Amino acid sequence: MAAMRAPPTLRAIAAVPSPFYLLDSSAGLPEIRQIHAQLVVGGLLDDPRELGKFAAAVALSRPAPAEEEQPVAAALAYAEEVLSHGRLPPTVFALNSLIRAHSKGAAPHRGFHFYRRILHSGDGDGSGLRPDNYTFTFLVRCCAGIPSAEGGAAVHAAALRRGFAGDAHVQSGLVRMYAEAGSPESSRRVFAEMESPDLVAQTAMVAALARSGDVDHARKLFDEMPTRDAVAWNAMIAGYEQLGRPKEAMQLFHLMQRDGIGAAAAVEINEATMVSVLSACGQLGTLDHGRLAHLYTEKARLRPTVALGTALVDMYAKCGDMPRAMEVFDKMPHRNIHTWTAAMNGMALNGAGEHCLALFRRMQEQQLQDGAALLPNEITFLALLRGCSAAGMMEEGREVFSQMTDLYKLAPWPEHYGCMVDLYARAGRLEEALAVLRTMPGEPHAGAWGALLSACRTHGHAELGAYAAAKITALEKENDGAYVLLSNLYAGCRNWAGVSGVRALMKARGVAKEPGCSAVEVAGELHEFFAGDRSHRRYPEIEAMMAEVGRRLRAAGYSPETEEVMFDVEEEEKEEALGWHSERLAIAFGLVSLPEGAPIRVVKNLRVCRDCHEASKVISLVFQREIVVRDRSRFHHFRHGSCSCKDYW
Repeated sequence: MAAMRAPPTLRAIAAVPSPFYLLDSSAGLPEIRQIHAQLVVGGLLDDPRELGKFAAAVALSRPAPAEEEQPVAAALAYAEEVLSHGRLPPTVFALNSLIRAHSKGAAPHRGFHFYRRILHSGDGDGSGLRPDNYTFTFLVRCCAGIPSAEGGAAVHAAALRRGFAGDAHVQSGLVRMYAEAGSPESSRRVFAEMESPDLVAQTAMVAALARSGDVDHARKLFDEMPTRDAVAWNAMIAGYEQLGRPKEAMQLFHLMQRDGIGAAAAVEINEATMVSVLSACGQLGTLDHGRLAHLYTEKARLRPTVALGTALVDMYAKCGDMPRAMEVFDKMPHRNIHTWTAAMNGMALNGAGEHCLALFRRMQEQQLQDGAALLPNEITFLALLRGCSAAGMMEEGREVFSQMTDLYKLAPWPEHYGCMVDLYARAGRLEEALAVLRTMPGEPHAGAWGALLSACRTHGHAELGAYAAAKITALEKENDGAYVLLSNLYAGCRNWAGVSGVRALMKARGVAKEPGCSAVEVAGELHEFFAGDRSHRRYPEIEAMMAEVGRRLRAAGYSPETEEVMFDVEEEEKEEALGWHSERLAIAFGLVSLPEGAPIRVVKNLRVCRDCHEASKVISLVFQREIVVRDRSRFHHFRHGSCSCKDYW
């Protein structure tokens, strides 16, 4: 513990214009008590104005942890005690200061206590205190820390009655308060009433729109702002990332970096910025960008918080680099349940079911040894069940589900039941999978039926597959994946009439198949390809490499799985169609562009077809390249002619 400074002398106290100046932001409670005692002895707190200033200074101080477990709360309590022992009633300034202090503390609702003291002061003859614009400004800030818009609406109404609703500071606070309470329309109404919104109000409005998913309107307002602080930038980047628009999040981050160059006051890129950026990198699967973002956090000397560490673990896992993810994980001095869950989810995505369970056991052991608050939550068990399903660990999956309900007393979500359906269905236990669907509480969601349909495709069960597809399309008429899976199932059984029927149904319902798109990162640039794509500037080189790949595959004995083609055409035409799938083009471009021996990392928006899966295994062998493909549901790590999924997918 740091040594306590000597208390100021009476002479020193008398030399300053106000006792307010005697406290700095890190004064500990023992030091505050000593200063208070000296002020009382010197008679310098007899004036209620000075007493109010001192109480405000105490309330607004942020002492470093010392003997008190909650030093900020202790300082607030002491400030209240100071006011209660004054000879005269406290001033509005003093009470406003306590409202302001509580708006920044752990119990913002306490601010209303001092608002009521203002209202109930005096003898009812009009001689009491009156709330002013600062009262409502700070009260609104208190409301922003309370997860409900009701208190804020009441404060808004009170401000209207007393004529302060048009005050710029009150309005800015209301915009922010409604935004944080999840009421963007109320934010819009207040914002529209402002004559000249300041930076705080504009930033709050941008955040409200972005958080509600209206990022396009948020961006329009953002672009019109004459100046933008870190809060506005972070709100926009987070809005894009949370809406699944990671490219725009990354583009905005690069603009944010450039915005500060040459400016009088550079925009601060902080932890909140980088958490969103790392998440965007994870969505894109761009490992090079993720590595650069990690390097940026180190060069900027950002404090290694649990949130930042968790974002790094999640990013590396979603980019397919689990060794690096676990390196970051193991170096973290502190971890919470979100960190452990991110690591487990990464193991599940990358097909390492056994490692996923081992990590869970390690977490349980740490909880027993250290008494750490590491109780798994519903998301943790989703990761565990997905890990078991991906690795074909059916008995282990059953045990995990049992632990969730019996040991941890967590009620399963529909997604947990969907994982159990997937677990049974992948193992060929289709009747048991169907039994889960029929007995789960509530209506099974489309994802659960989709797991059954996918397994029917794998195991060639056309009748049950058609039943599952009908269930999906009844829930989601435009779910193109269900039609495609059923069509593939019929094509695999050479039921061309069934294929034609599915295609006719899609046309009648106006359902179009989502085009397959694969991206590969080369030298920090993302290159996208669609099936049969000939638009890339280096297409002649890609075409030549595709021919070379085909030659080497045939020499290695590879035979295309032409049942993946949904049309009743000649075998040669089927082989041609398969050879130009988007992931094949991306891999060919990687072979052309990346250094010899460098891994090729591909991200695809759809499930990898069986033929491309087999071809990728052979390509990894004949070209001696590691190929990492992240499809819609998992990672495939192709090395030396085999896949990490062990063909169980």
